[in-house]
Amino acid sequence: MPRYALKIEYHGGPFSGWQRQAEQPSVQGAIEAALSRLEPGEHTIAAAGRTDAGVHARGQVCHCDLSRDWDAYRLSEALNFHLKPAPVAIVAAAPVPDDWHARFSAVERRYLYRIISRRAPLTMEAGLVWRVNHALDLDAMRDGAAHLLGLHDFTTFRSVACQAKTPVKSLDALDIAKVETDAGTEFQFRVRARSFLHNQVRSFVGTLERVGSGRWTPDAVRDALDAKDRSACGPVAPSQGLALMAVGYPSDPFV
Repeated sequence: MPRYALKIEYHGGPFSGWQRQAEQPSVQGAIEAALSRLEPGEHTIAAAGRTDAGVHARGQVCHCDLSRDWDAYRLSEALNFHLKPAPVAIVAAAPVPDDWHARFSAVERRYLYRIISRRAPLTMEAGLVWRVNHALDLDAMRDGAAHLLGLHDFTTFRSVACQAKTPVKSLDALDIAKVETDAGTEFQFRVRARSFLHNQVRSFVGTLERVGSGRWTPDAVRDALDAKDRSACGPVAPSQGLALMAVGYPSDPFV
């Protein structure tokens, strides 16, 4: 059976998350339903990562096995036709070897979390960012983020529902930028690692927002990390500000 990699963009607002769930809308379910319109029967796809309810993606990747050979362009076009009107788009498709796996072949994941600081409610950006109504100190958040880089036991920043075998992960980058936009002052948290724990990025951002608002010191992030205790974490940032931006592979299947 030919195997194909799909690069996917979606707005997470209407979905219960990536993973298929009974009687709940999911991104996986929407794509599998579209595949069944192309080739009747049940389809099961595997993704590079399972995003939570409300989390978005610009570069999610999954793979699927089909019964016949498809031109990659025609496959993406046909799937997009059958995905309408769901806010899901196949932005690229490519044939891959039978042993290629969207999750296990990946060597890197990149996430972006966006906060907008302004008093007024959001309109155009509603559902895509976390709005806070107070100023944030960029330098303080960067100082706090520095404690998280490298190899650590991230128990503090791991959901109690996390199913990972170990809380020990290596964080390769956590870069924070401040951008003045028409919508307000935006803070962009760009996070990169081979893999992440459940709620890890949102736990980072919620904790660093405490630092930026002045309620925590930057060194309090180190203390929380060293505690290896979930109760030491700051609040988990809302899901709507998070997006999976890219998944890296030893050889990019979409080039």
